[in-house]
Amino acid sequence: MKKEKKKSSVQPKQATKAPHEQPKPFTPGITKGMVRQRAFELFRDKLPDESLTLEDWVLAEKDLVETMQTNGLLQR
Repeated sequence: MKKEKKKSSVQPKQATKAPHEQPKPFTPGITKGMVRQRAFELFRDKLPDESLTLEDWVLAEKDLVETMQTNGLLQR
């Protein structure tokens, strides 16, 4: 009687986004501190377990700029 190999029930891990250091803001008049504060507000639930990715930092800066333009605080 042959022994059958058991198939692994473990699913392969999905690729996770690599953490990234905060990049320099690309919008004039916006500081790293401003973007960091916005990122902490947007990703509050994500931060205890994960680091922010480059995409997260860019999204936070874009959201901050959009909010400032809407409120009339940023002139381009």
